[in-house]
Amino acid sequence: MDLARADQKQCDYLESGYEGEKIFDGWVEHAGEGLILNDLLFVTGGSHYQMDSLYIAPQKIYLFEVKNMYGDHYIEKEEWISCGAKTEVKNPILQLKRCESLLRRQLQILKCPLPVEAYVVFVNPHFHLYHAPLHSPMIFPSQWDRFSQRLKSIRMPQGLHSELAEKLLSLHVEKSPYERRPDFRFEELQKGIVCGGCGRLGMEVIGVTNLICGKCKNSERFKTGLLRSLEEFRLLFPDKQVTTNQMYEWCGGLKDKRAIQRVLSENLHRIGYGPGSQFIEKE
Repeated sequence: MDLARADQKQCDYLESGYEGEKIFDGWVEHAGEGLILNDLLFVTGGSHYQMDSLYIAPQKIYLFEVKNMYGDHYIEKEEWISCGAKTEVKNPILQLKRCESLLRRQLQILKCPLPVEAYVVFVNPHFHLYHAPLHSPMIFPSQWDRFSQRLKSIRMPQGLHSELAEKLLSLHVEKSPYERRPDFRFEELQKGIVCGGCGRLGMEVIGVTNLICGKCKNSERFKTGLLRSLEEFRLLFPDKQVTTNQMYEWCGGLKDKRAIQRVLSENLHRIGYGPGSQFIEKE
């Protein structure tokens, strides 16, 4: 669907953040033996806060706030300003300090004596910050290799802090009260199978069992595309029943209903017979 401007801006922001977290995950994966916990949402003292990554080492917990910011920015007092747009952006240091303070409080509740060391990690090589304070909790792309040497020197005795990690994971809250999603209805959405390569609508049938993208020419089996579309349907409409007719419409009528029913029957448990039968997960 065509998103409203505010929703599109939020979507772009979330996609950029997700790409940044993937880059950071690749970095930290090769940076020592500490326990890594990602995307935690906690409630401490009635306050919600989200942490991109926790790195639990024997003597310390590292808190990382990951930013995939792009372009030139500068700091004026405590304000962060984009050089291109001349607009103020959120100060990630203030966000980091809030998360750090709440995490320390939570660790006190858990009677965990480990200190917390917090950093904002910038992963985009096309980001530059003017007037950055010399002693500030920020790590830029050119500094990560040097910083990671500290983490690589850490040796984790087997099983150390695993109990702490389990306690922290048990505190994770699944749904944020601040989450905002655009309103949508099934009837309003464009139908078809989204390409697994470029992520756009435009898959077409080629041969008997294959699909090809009219945009990037990526090809795949119809079964693969249908099952991916099924997962997307479940994510967007968790309360709707999965039926042959429903998936036929959702996939834009690319293949006949018999082919769709065959794939659904092979991968899901069928309840009932005829056009009204529905499909659920196999136990």
